[in-house]
Amino acid sequence: MSQPSRGAARAAAAGRTPFQTATRTLLRDTVLTAVDQLARARGWPATTMADVAATAGVSRQTLYNEFGSRPALVEAYVEREIESLIAHVSVAVRDNADDAHRALRTAFALFLRLASDEPVVQLIVSDAADAELHRLLTTLGSALATDRMATLIPEVWPQVGPDDGRLLAQSLVRLAISHALVPGGDPAQTASDVSRMLAPFVDQLLSAPTVR
Repeated sequence: MSQPSRGAARAAAAGRTPFQTATRTLLRDTVLTAVDQLARARGWPATTMADVAATAGVSRQTLYNEFGSRPALVEAYVEREIESLIAHVSVAVRDNADDAHRALRTAFALFLRLASDEPVVQLIVSDAADAELHRLLTTLGSALATDRMATLIPEVWPQVGPDDGRLLAQSLVRLAISHALVPGGDPAQTASDVSRMLAPFVDQLLSAPTVR
């Protein structure tokens, strides 16, 4: 196993990001931003690797060296978009921590509003996406969101145990993705309905002794 360079070790010890890592992070962010721009402008099916490379200002070889293939690129893009949605939802949950029902309603409605503007979600809703894109959102997206929410819930409400937190997170994520892919009306009303349905379970969790 290769050892890290002294410069990288010093940077890590000082809390700094090594130059190569920072450069790669910037490259990936630039490329994924280009994917987002193109997907919004023309849709993912019409977006080629050459288009992405040109928009990002890198060579096709650099693009393939970093991501390997078009499916790997779209997987990285879907993951970034899900992470962004989760970050916004997490803020909404924390901002309403004093009222779990309000936190659930606010976060759920926010997710649906933000998801409605996501190119990947729009493609699936319009039946323009291929099976691989649908699988990525419903499996990778679901697993990622569930993991993040299962961590967040016990952090905000310590009386919720990890198993119950994961069960609640899994239920919320599956409902959220289902409603995002098959919109049924106003996000606020949908969020209110979901909150009312899950209210008894939420109340049960919050009435339990604090888990330490």
